[in-house]
Amino acid sequence: MARLSDIIETFLKEMLNDMHGTVEIQRNELANRFNCVPSQINYVISTRFTNDKGYYVESRRGGGGSISIRRFNIDCAGDYLMHIISAIGDSLSQHTCEVFINNFFDYEMIDVREASLMRAALSDKALVDVPMEKRDNVRASIMKNMLMSLTVL
Repeated sequence: MARLSDIIETFLKEMLNDMHGTVEIQRNELANRFNCVPSQINYVISTRFTNDKGYYVESRRGGGGSISIRRFNIDCAGDYLMHIISAIGDSLSQHTCEVFINNFFDYEMIDVREASLMRAALSDKALVDVPMEKRDNVRASIMKNMLMSLTVL
């Protein structure tokens, strides 16, 4: 049996598909629909609809708390990659790199070989000679450079 979080995620993704990538919902209404507390809705949105997964979420307080979810247009790979480059910031963990790489592969922006090369170059094993306190900063720089090279292809 599917968990409530999975059911809510599926429902929201179906809404996004029906609404061409943008949906605005009322947190309380959605909680009532699924017979759960509003914090369950917050949990699903904050863990399943993140920037690194290709979504932009805007939350508004008051009036039941509306939430706007927008899926990035991954059909325009350059725009999506530029968004990711700006979202990376100055530091990037190996785990977050894995999430990005998996998304790029799932969206068919890179192939298996490119994904493997990116994983190898961004791994802690490859950065073993970089001091631990600088490793995530170096990883972010390498990832940004890799993505920049993909935007010009």
